[in-house]
Amino acid sequence: MTISRVARDGGTIAYEVHGKGPLVVLAHGMGENRATFRHLTPRLVAAGYRVASVDVRGHGDSSPRWPGYAPAEVGGDLLAVVRALGGGPATLVGSSSSAAAVVFAAADAPALVNGIVQVSPFVAPPKPNPVLRAAQAVVLRSPRLFGMFHRTLFPGARPADDAAYRKEMVAKLRGRMAAVRGVVAPVDPHWSERAREVRQPVLVLMGTKDPDFPDPGAEARAARRLFATAEARMIADSGHYPHADQPEATAVDLVEFLAVTSGA
Repeated sequence: MTISRVARDGGTIAYEVHGKGPLVVLAHGMGENRATFRHLTPRLVAAGYRVASVDVRGHGDSSPRWPGYAPAEVGGDLLAVVRALGGGPATLVGSSSSAAAVVFAAADAPALVNGIVQVSPFVAPPKPNPVLRAAQAVVLRSPRLFGMFHRTLFPGARPADDAAYRKEMVAKLRGRMAAVRGVVAPVDPHWSERAREVRQPVLVLMGTKDPDFPDPGAEARAARRLFATAEARMIADSGHYPHADQPEATAVDLVEFLAVTSGA
């Protein structure tokens, strides 16, 4: 494994690249790191793609502290990776909180982005009740508690190496919880306000058992309707991270979409 880095105002963004072919950039959600794509990346490489998995600012091997963590800034980081890898154009895949970032990137730099994939996007900012909000405040300050919460997002199947991944994830979060809170902090504009500016093809992927939503299918359809050209697909028996708990099914949908965005 070779870690590459690209300099940004405030720090460096770490990423690793595998394979050859049209460029695909993967960005994880809050608290995770690029290893969340460990089961998806080999499948995309086998399908003929060059895959760059990124550590979102403040996470993994990227710099730990940044002046801001807004989706627009994370989107800018992804574009910096695309430029460092030759300018693409690339298909950007954003999971959970990074599903917002890929919208900003596509709207801000259409020449560098030929399509985006939102995995488990939040169409509207969550509005938890006061008790749940207090609980979240505690969880988002403790790597150990975040690890316990993370486990609940796999209501069905789990990767065989799930426990080992989570242990390493928790270890990497020490001293980085401000970034975890930062990437999900409410900001204006919300990504939904930029969605109509995206003219590239869009794919929304959602697990049928995603516990973050009372009706995952409705959430996926709501996201799809925000874009000029978009499709929504459901991953059966999957939770919040389809690329981790159902990587084969996720890869099938992604490869079909990538054939369109890359002109294959």
